[in-house]
Amino acid sequence: MPRPSSSDTRYLEQNHGKWRVTVAVPRDLQKKLGTRLKRQLQTDSLAIANQLKWQVVSELKAEIEHARRGPDGASIRSESLTREALAMAAQRARAQTFEEVDNLDFAVRERGEDIRGRPVAVEQLPGHDAEPIYDAERVAAAAQFEALAKGEATPVTLHHRQFIEQAGNKSRTQGDDERAIRFLTAWCEANRVSPTLEAISRREAVRFMDDLPTLTQAPLSPVTLKKYLNRLSRYWQWLELRGLVPVDVWARLQLPKPKAKPQEERSFTDEEVGKLLSGDAPQRMHDLMRIGALTGARLDAIVDLKVKDCAAGLFTFKPQKKESKERAVPIHPALSEIVARRIKGKALEDDVFPEWPAPKKAGSQRERSFKASNQFTDYRRSVGVDHVVPGQRRSLVNFHSFRRWFITKAEQADQPESIIAAVVGHKRKGMTLGRYSAGPLVAQARRCVEAVRLPEAGPSYSGEISA
Repeated sequence: MPRPSSSDTRYLEQNHGKWRVTVAVPRDLQKKLGTRLKRQLQTDSLAIANQLKWQVVSELKAEIEHARRGPDGASIRSESLTREALAMAAQRARAQTFEEVDNLDFAVRERGEDIRGRPVAVEQLPGHDAEPIYDAERVAAAAQFEALAKGEATPVTLHHRQFIEQAGNKSRTQGDDERAIRFLTAWCEANRVSPTLEAISRREAVRFMDDLPTLTQAPLSPVTLKKYLNRLSRYWQWLELRGLVPVDVWARLQLPKPKAKPQEERSFTDEEVGKLLSGDAPQRMHDLMRIGALTGARLDAIVDLKVKDCAAGLFTFKPQKKESKERAVPIHPALSEIVARRIKGKALEDDVFPEWPAPKKAGSQRERSFKASNQFTDYRRSVGVDHVVPGQRRSLVNFHSFRRWFITKAEQADQPESIIAAVVGHKRKGMTLGRYSAGPLVAQARRCVEAVRLPEAGPSYSGEISA
């Protein structure tokens, strides 16, 4: 019969009134791991300890097995110690009395001694007592464990995943968050700065800011670099709110502004739109360009359309950027043939543009329109529509220039600014329109859309271009 939990002490021992798990280390691994692996359970109930111990026993035995298999044992051991130290740090943070903190600190010191292990040699100097010598790696591991368990060395990455999940930002911003923290940890390693929240002072933050332009393989624009500083600041603000750091050390940090202000990206001219619409492009590209030009919609919103989003004479575009909800845009008469052809015989959930499917890789941060954007760029250059400025990475014209062109044409057709803003998804100005108005009627939006006319396309496009 199995032993009752009230008397079963296998793999358990008491330590200052609390139970902990203890697993013997085989003799051939004791130089690497010590004689026993131990993990505090922080409970004085034997019944509860017996419920908790088996998962811990399994982890400690796996650690021993990994150590036996080869070089990766050290990293496995380090990860296990980190998890253990973080668990103790969390319990220390929840402590209600000084006595509890003292008891936990004593347990931390004792665990540190376990990690340090026995002396590997003894140094005898004339006129002095013999001094024990310990394995340097184990001493470093013990010191790191104690600092982490006492909340004195919290890894900068520890709470980062929770911050990203709670922020609820889009994948592109999440990617910026992850790149920013990678730049910071890489900089810490290169500059011998502990990658911990406690070590990142205002002084270190300024040093990182100064070095940031040199940390990337390819030069990044000041705008992009500033974005990484802002994402670190938002993380520190989140930490500060939860009492995990005393202050946001990134607040008000600004990279020097470039001497020459970069030229802003611009709208297509009518001549450039004519070139694009008359060029030798596949059917899918001609359809894509025309929808972009006659709706002012962003590329990803167009590529992501489904059949159900093309009903009742309206496109329903998904929210993007700062939009809070879907946006309906009347379908221009010049687009009726394209829409009818693309939805014919399809189910409501089918894609309007199946030529550009969503990324297959799980967790990909690329937008669905990534390949469509690259293909449009190649085509745009092939027909001689480009605007490259020395010193700037991006052309001043891109697919977004169709959006700018639509807004320009609508304005030149005397359409009200508030109606144009509603059609393209911009925030409408003023409290009356921005907060209290329910938005324009469909008829008003339709007049705005139909006021925009495409330049005459050349003979290359007849609606029958091969795919």
